[in-house]
Amino acid sequence: MIRLDIVVSKEALNWFKDEMEAEPGENIRFFARYGGSSKLHAGFSLGVTKDTPDEAAAESTYDNLLFFVEERDKWYFDGHNLHVLFNESTGELEYDYKKA
Repeated sequence: MIRLDIVVSKEALNWFKDEMEAEPGENIRFFARYGGSSKLHAGFSLGVTKDTPDEAAAESTYDNLLFFVEERDKWYFDGHNLHVLFNESTGELEYDYKKA
């Protein structure tokens, strides 16, 4: 079984706190959504929302915020770890996928 790691940079963590008003004890879910495009899949992109884990395939905690991916969305990562970064020039999140 391939492990899926979620790595969130300090700058990206601050983005979640500021833009999504994420507070300690809350959960942030990354999920596959139809539409857009990514480095891994044409026609799909990565979505993000506050949610409660149901069947988490991966979890990481930063400053008491839980970041997770559900088992049903694990296919999207195709054996890659998720690195969540903040792009200073655009003011938006950026996702990098590194082979696990």
